[in-house]
Amino acid sequence: MEEELKCPVCGSFYKEPILLPCSHNVCLACAWNITVQTPEGETPVQRASGSSDYDYLDMDKMSLYSETDSGYGSYTPCQLKSPNGVRVFPPNIPRHCSLTCPLCHRSVSLDERGLRGFARNRLLEAIVAKYQQTRGIAGSASSTSVKCQLCDRNPLDATVMCEQCDVFYCNACQQRCHPSRGPLAKHRLVPPPKRAENARGPATENAGGSSGSGGGAAGSSGAPMPPVTARKPATCADHEAQNFSAYCCTCKSPTCTKCLEEGKHNQHDVKPLAVMWKQHKCQLSQALNGVSDKAKDAKEFLVQLKNLLQQIQESGVEFEACVVAQCDSLIEALTRQKAKLLTKVTKEKEYKQKVVRDQITHCTMKLRQTTGMMEYCLEVLKENDPSGFLQISDALIKRVSSSQDQWVKGALEPKVAPEFDLSLNTDALLQTILQLDFCQGKDVLEESPLLKQLQAADSGEAEEMEEAESPEVETGPSVPAAPLLQLEKCCTRNNSATLAWRVTAPTGNPIEGYILELDDGSGGQYREVYVGKETVCTVDGLHFNSSYNARVKAYNAIGVGPYSKTVVLKTSDVAWFTFDPTSAHRDIVLTNENQTVTCSSYDDRVVLGTAAFSKGVHYWEVTIDRYDNHPDPAFGVARINTMKDMMLGKDDKAWAMYVDNNRSWFMHNNSHTNRAEGGISKGATVGVLLDLIKRTLTFYINKEQHGPIAFENLDGVFVPAVSLNRNVQVTLLTGLELPKNYKQ
Repeated sequence: MEEELKCPVCGSFYKEPILLPCSHNVCLACAWNITVQTPEGETPVQRASGSSDYDYLDMDKMSLYSETDSGYGSYTPCQLKSPNGVRVFPPNIPRHCSLTCPLCHRSVSLDERGLRGFARNRLLEAIVAKYQQTRGIAGSASSTSVKCQLCDRNPLDATVMCEQCDVFYCNACQQRCHPSRGPLAKHRLVPPPKRAENARGPATENAGGSSGSGGGAAGSSGAPMPPVTARKPATCADHEAQNFSAYCCTCKSPTCTKCLEEGKHNQHDVKPLAVMWKQHKCQLSQALNGVSDKAKDAKEFLVQLKNLLQQIQESGVEFEACVVAQCDSLIEALTRQKAKLLTKVTKEKEYKQKVVRDQITHCTMKLRQTTGMMEYCLEVLKENDPSGFLQISDALIKRVSSSQDQWVKGALEPKVAPEFDLSLNTDALLQTILQLDFCQGKDVLEESPLLKQLQAADSGEAEEMEEAESPEVETGPSVPAAPLLQLEKCCTRNNSATLAWRVTAPTGNPIEGYILELDDGSGGQYREVYVGKETVCTVDGLHFNSSYNARVKAYNAIGVGPYSKTVVLKTSDVAWFTFDPTSAHRDIVLTNENQTVTCSSYDDRVVLGTAAFSKGVHYWEVTIDRYDNHPDPAFGVARINTMKDMMLGKDDKAWAMYVDNNRSWFMHNNSHTNRAEGGISKGATVGVLLDLIKRTLTFYINKEQHGPIAFENLDGVFVPAVSLNRNVQVTLLTGLELPKNYKQ
């Protein structure tokens, strides 16, 4: 509200405010500061609030003097503007006064009463006084002091006044606009005393009378303000002894009894003052209610905009993560396909090399035989015994002929060509990647007809698809349609499988969830592995080197829909894993992306692997990176809940071989068996072979089997495990093939 209580001219709280015809208010002193003189007979243009800016410019031009009329030749200061944008002119020429509202720029001529002709806004004055008392704001000398009329913004207090120009100047404006030289040297500059207010003319009597009160306020600026006294009733401007008793609706102003008796409002609509007071109060209250509702709506809208800003930020982060995930999935799919293509190339290369090596071996053997026979025949030709020669000549001739027949056409030509009869066309895929961009709006869960036909052709269901796409009559709500597995998003990683699907067509009833089923990896019965609303699911803990059949179906309030097509997911042939930091003892120290492990304690501590085995044959190795002071590290398998603060194999949940630099023992449930000679040193490798088909555990040192089969009749789920102390550091090697001398 404070801005409503400040004068638009001086920027301070209203002091003796007067009400202009345009319903705006200004201080009485400020009204005199913005009063301008117009030549005799010239009436300022009345500018309504709805008129254009060009009207005001025309009015401004009409209020200007020419240099000839001014009587001062080229006089720059008198043509400058005051802070409210109204021009100031020299006095001493017969002229009339006019006032321009600083807010709406509407001009009004002053009559013989001057500023006394404007009603004093006592209500606003009382509100300002009450507000100042409430906020502890005291009047200051600067609030009532005369301001410089040439400052552009925040006018300073005037220090001098030119009696000829009738303009107040601050020090800076006086030096810039009214120098004491040239044609202005004869002007008299005087300080702005109190008596100067009375020298302005009859129009300032009321203003002068109020300046004394302003000065009194200034003198008490440092003291606490006195309590607000009761205001005197407002009196008529024409009859100062008469209080207002009626309200003229035509003139829209209060009037007194004498004004009515004099007949000033004979033909006007005059009503009692109290009645109009209550009526206008009621109208103002109703208008305030409407504004209050709009203000409330605006506050709620601001809260909505702030929430929207936060939602945009969160949605942006989520969408960025989604884009990154989609691009990463494309890169991962491309990487997997790259590995498959390189595997095919490697197989093709090895096949060609094998064919060429076999051909070299075969040709070398035949050449050796032919060369030996030729040397023998040459020796026979050197003999001079005819009977002996004839005795073997027939056999030799047959052998030579037979040998010649072996070198038939094609025997001396390579069976394979050095070039690879394979080609990889990536132009279409590259073009698709380059055209990858966002689509406006949400994704439509609808496939292109070409893609549908290709999928149907691959599964031999083109005819069924055409029948399904034929128009049908809607039969009301039904169960959901079979979900469509998104093969480009389905993948396997190690012994985990990720599946994604979506609904091909919406149903009348919303889908409540999905049921994902997998078989046992051996073609057995399906079992539910996920039930929920998500359309992406990752299944962990599958068997290695196994092929799983997966299918999904949706359900709603009506019932369960049909299954999707079955997709086959093959897990990794060999296990790739690292040491698990989450289940390791706190003294375990992992480095090299959790593949290298040591310990910070002199006691043995256990660390497990991230993979679990319950089926198949698995082999991994551990390389000894550091081996000091002949410790006894242990290697083997364990249950997930084995003890972590003692040597591996001392409880009944671990099966291990512990070994030093000379010998080794097998240990389970603190039982030591099968001592074997031969130990480890820095650079040695320890291999662990877990055969869950034969249910055995075997150990290797430096690629050779160490001792007999360590443990038999193993059943359940096993995790790779190692125990060691601070004298040992080892590195895990996974994804290895079985030892060559091992027979499954």
